Amino acid sequence: MADRLGHKQTAAMFTLMVLAREVSNPELETVVGFTLTGEVRRQLNDLGYVNSRKVGRSYSHELTDSGWNWCGQEMGVKTPPPNSRSNLINGLYVLLGGFDEYLRRQGLQLAHLFTPEVELTEEEIERRIREAYRQLAGTSREWVGLVDVRKKLGEAPRKKVDAVLKALSGQGRWHLAPDSDRKALTAADHEAAIRIGGDDSHLLKIEVP
Repeated sequence: MADRLGHKQTAAMFTLMVLAREVSNPELETVVGFTLTGEVRRQLNDLGYVNSRKVGRSYSHELTDSGWNWCGQEMGVKTPPPNSRSNLINGLYVLLGGFDEYLRRQGLQLAHLFTPEVELTEEEIERRIREAYRQLAGTSREWVGLVDVRKKLGEAPRKKVDAVLKALSGQGRWHLAPDSDRKALTAADHEAAIRIGGDDSHLLKIEVP
């Protein structure tokens, strides 16, 4: 079970989790109406949950790996911090518990759900697809489902991913194919498929990932 934190610290941790990047005190105040300062900040730094650094006249903060782990554990607790008398907070923890159960069922991490907004290049998307394929196929170079590949691509836009898949398939460097066992396909498989030459392809194979 995660160490329980105070309400303000908990709010700061979850805010940093959702934004998934370094956040300045002025931005924190704009987003949630308070800054992370004084003993509240120092305790999170000492626990190893948050890295803080002085930027100009203000502090900026970012979750550490331990901080991400704390957020994941806290979401699974399903009960609000001690001394909570707010119906809104109680309801929030019910919602967080639902998110936690969904992530576990799907085999996902918080980082798959909360990622910083970045403009991805075609090179970065290709790298992510290769890495996803390596994780799924290992050294076997087997066919893997596009539905599983897409789950590992984070915030990569669908149109850009499809464009990279089509381009490298057209060059013969990657292979896309329909799944012959159509009866075994799920709705998620159909949603993840890419249409090429009038047929839906559900599988990916990379000879040299």
